[in-house]
Amino acid sequence: MKLIISCEHASDVIPPDYQHLFQEAKHDLLTHKAIDFGAKYIAHALENFFECPCIIAKTSRLLIDFNRSLKNKHCFSDYTSILDRASKKNIIDTYYIPYRNAVEEQIYAYILKKYQVFHLSVHSFTPILHGVTRNADIGLLYDPSRTHEKTLAHAWKKSLAEEDVLYRVRMNYPYRGSSDGFTSALRKQYNNEQYIGVELEVNQRLVIANAQSLSTVTKSIIESLKRVIL
Repeated sequence: MKLIISCEHASDVIPPDYQHLFQEAKHDLLTHKAIDFGAKYIAHALENFFECPCIIAKTSRLLIDFNRSLKNKHCFSDYTSILDRASKKNIIDTYYIPYRNAVEEQIYAYILKKYQVFHLSVHSFTPILHGVTRNADIGLLYDPSRTHEKTLAHAWKKSLAEEDVLYRVRMNYPYRGSSDGFTSALRKQYNNEQYIGVELEVNQRLVIANAQSLSTVTKSIIESLKRVIL
């Protein structure tokens, strides 16, 4: 097995050519709408520990969402959906396709060498959405119809329960692992034996509280995963 890390919502950067679209977005650019807080830190920590490839998005999902299919009406945000077709194509060609290709090419290279790929897509989620409190610390998103994904995700949940800090871990929460996303797209390309795609979702309450909290949950994620895949 070869591990590959990706982080689709790692950045809140808006490229200079598009900053004029975000004059009224100063608040949104400081919130979870622009970036998954803590996700980049966790992704790099996983990369350093497991010594695996890690592909990080360099622009905000308010420009374009790397974790959505191009057919998804939310792929472009409220700020960029107003653009004409040519401008959207430029964003797709300049940012979206190069990012997705970088991940896909690494996966394909391993599969060509007959490795099974474990693709871990790292995310975080806002503790409260639309007035509803999310009741989980960590979410593991997978496709229940994919036996290897299901086995790995449940083994990881069990391993997390062995950590000194007990986190509430829920499966396919706060989103379904089979809904539109990068891992879902890749499942269409590779079979159950070739590709395992899991999305890690960490409650932002744990990553923005303080540096110690972020460090602690990251350590638990790494140590628990180590027991599962090494």
